[in-house]
Amino acid sequence: MLAQINQWIDDTNQAFKEKRVSCDFLSTAFAGYYQRPFLENAFYVCLEKLPKPDFPQLRQAGFGDFIDMQANAITYKNVYYILPSAMAIERVHFHELVHVAQWQHLGDLAFIERYMAEIQHCGYADAPLEKMAYALDTVYAQAGAKIDVLAHVKESL
Repeated sequence: MLAQINQWIDDTNQAFKEKRVSCDFLSTAFAGYYQRPFLENAFYVCLEKLPKPDFPQLRQAGFGDFIDMQANAITYKNVYYILPSAMAIERVHFHELVHVAQWQHLGDLAFIERYMAEIQHCGYADAPLEKMAYALDTVYAQAGAKIDVLAHVKESL
């Protein structure tokens, strides 16, 4: 199933390639957290509905709640999809960029496998990859000490 999900992600990212926008416009807002080369190679696509793989096998494996969950954004590799209502919320962008860093550090199949295992065993709110992203976006939202997110992700995983 991992290969099927990975292929779906590749197909989805390819289908929206012409609509993606580089995150380098966030370099000033996220200075001290993310370096410009990372932001230049991370992208977002604004859509009215977030794309999610809705395979029967995923629902049978217990991911129906996750598939149906209302979210502001979702990340696949170095691209995140965001709702128009969340576009102006920097914290959402920050959070999704943490996931981009996690994808980069773990690699595609390892990220998918780990994320799915965490959702199954811990639930979305307590999944360690999500908890890391929420903790870091909270530091940003509270104007806490600047932290090199890429280094933090690497050290934490």
